[in-house]
Amino acid sequence: MKKIILLSLLVVPAILVASGHAESETSRYFMQTGRESDFWPRVINFTIFAALLYYLVANPIKEFFKGRSEGIASQLNEIEEKLQAAKNEKKEAQARLDASEKKAEEILADAKAEAVILAEKIATANENELAVLEKQLAEKMNFEERKSAREAIDEVLSENITTDDINLDETKVVDIISKKVV
Repeated sequence: MKKIILLSLLVVPAILVASGHAESETSRYFMQTGRESDFWPRVINFTIFAALLYYLVANPIKEFFKGRSEGIASQLNEIEEKLQAAKNEKKEAQARLDASEKKAEEILADAKAEAVILAEKIATANENELAVLEKQLAEKMNFEERKSAREAIDEVLSENITTDDINLDETKVVDIISKKVV
């Protein structure tokens, strides 16, 4: 339906313009100019119009497009510079990352070595302390044995032997003391 309406809007005015007045206009133009059509004067007028239009508009249009292409080129150069800078930063960041990873590995290796050294020191210190404790235990046991032996001897001597049971004269006391002194 829309196509029919559009077609009729284009065709109806063309039919009305082409109706009966065309012959009188053509004959009137012929009588004024002596030519049947005005095609060549129109071509000349159009050529003059196009030349003037080119003369007036060509340079501004050329400058516009020249400026536009220079702007696009400068933007492209800026983008390329930014891209190169980003690539350089990426390389630097990758280098720093690699260096950081190596340093982390070194730190881990140092920490492991230090842990082994500390463990050895602790084990040595524990062994030394254990040896000292065993020595102290042996000394204490020896001391306790002597103490209990003295107590047992003192008890046996104090209960069973009295001073009346021992006959000591002066010569025997002098001999005992002299043996102790020597």
